[in-house]
Amino acid sequence: MSVKKALISVSDKTGLIPFARRLAAAGVQIISTGGTASLLKAEGVPVIGISEVTGFPEILDGRVKTLHPNIHSGLLAVRDSEAHVQQLKDLGIETIDLVVVNLYPFKETIAKPDVTYEDAIENIDIGGPTMLRSAAKNHAFVSVVVDAADYEKVAKEIEANGDTTLETRRKLAAKVFRHTAAYDALISRYLSEQVGELLPESYTVTYEKAQDLRYGENPHQRAAFYREPLSDQLSIGNASQLQGKELSYNNINDADAALAIVREFAEPAVVAIKHSNPCGVGIGTDIRAAYQKAYEADPVSIFGGIVAANRPIDRDTALAMKEIFLEIIIAPDFTDEALAVLAEKKNLRLLRIPALNEPAKKVDNLFRVAPVAGGALIQDFDYKQIEESEIQVVTDRKPSEEELAQLKFAWKVVKHVKSNAILLAKDNMTIGVGAGQMNRVGAAKIAIEQAGALASGAVMASDAFFPMGDTVEAAAKAGITAIIQPGGSIRDQESIDACNRAGIAMIFTGTRHFKH
Repeated sequence: MSVKKALISVSDKTGLIPFARRLAAAGVQIISTGGTASLLKAEGVPVIGISEVTGFPEILDGRVKTLHPNIHSGLLAVRDSEAHVQQLKDLGIETIDLVVVNLYPFKETIAKPDVTYEDAIENIDIGGPTMLRSAAKNHAFVSVVVDAADYEKVAKEIEANGDTTLETRRKLAAKVFRHTAAYDALISRYLSEQVGELLPESYTVTYEKAQDLRYGENPHQRAAFYREPLSDQLSIGNASQLQGKELSYNNINDADAALAIVREFAEPAVVAIKHSNPCGVGIGTDIRAAYQKAYEADPVSIFGGIVAANRPIDRDTALAMKEIFLEIIIAPDFTDEALAVLAEKKNLRLLRIPALNEPAKKVDNLFRVAPVAGGALIQDFDYKQIEESEIQVVTDRKPSEEELAQLKFAWKVVKHVKSNAILLAKDNMTIGVGAGQMNRVGAAKIAIEQAGALASGAVMASDAFFPMGDTVEAAAKAGITAIIQPGGSIRDQESIDACNRAGIAMIFTGTRHFKH
């Protein structure tokens, strides 16, 4: 076997000409279409027009050019089948040994903010995927290239041996089917969104590899980081790393959690994360003040943590951050002076996400996929924020303006704490976080113990209702003055009565924020 004929038709022409010249020099005849053929001819590469092979013109504005038996018979024929070989001979069809195709830029088209439905549809490739799949199916005999990164390897093998190895063809075929599956998944997603089918009868997603990771959650686990092809700007996948070591699996997971919380706030805010839970959150008149509150919220747990800020980091804030060991600092930007200060900590990762000072916005087509054994759970993200009209004061005493402000602050944070979750807040900062407990009163005890004397005069937030009055009783003993919770328990009155006896103001939101 040897590569005698190649069909080349590419939208992305990166690296094409040097590759095509090497093929031609190796004695490979090149068949091509449209713009690719024009470019090859202009560059002096011998080329046969597709119509010379099909005996049929390219029609319908190029929609039909390679969809022809002379092309697909030449790709799909089993070369060691006497019957197939004889049929080709009888019909005057020649085999095609190499296919080099990449597809219409559908992803790039729909990523444009002003894209029209018509433009999107016109950039759905039909002939390209069909040729790729035909060649990939017949990879025992046909080489197929969908990625310019493979040009060098394929050219070298053809120059050395006249053909690629079977191992190479198998790898190239596998890449083709990954590529076409991802391409079809994007089309499926776009068209489903257009007709409002957000949770359809089948759900296909695709991700693009951003980097291989040294290991996963633990050193014995393999891992890589993939990002959504059309992820929004406010994501770790779109961050610019300015300094520091490569991100790890746990770094990325925790950084994502930090982003989710800091995006809740319009005012200057800083979030410190440890193992996906907030250990300190603060808001202030500027980012330096917000950082100080986040630090003071839990100066022990922030050590080795990840910090996210929704304002640029200046020199004063950088000097304060430099005093402790942090894994990552995420911000919309860093001043030159701040970068100079933080450069002294070589392993500290700095991530810049310019749009981070914009509060989170609900995205209807963004879902969280959680794999389970034999399947997956899919839900949209928890963008729900408290509305004034939803606040229901259920106790005799109403919260003061300051208490209400602190309750709203606590409510924004507690929904990001693993359930069961209880959070205490005071002076625009968290002072106690009880996360991931099997019962709510246990979470409350942890938060109260962490807050210590600061609990007196603080407010409490709970991600779900109180099943009985014991959490309120613990809050009353600690000096909590106001509580925010969803309500909805059949024993709500027990908690309301306990609040009234203790003089605690309590409001219901009607919204639960479980996070597992």
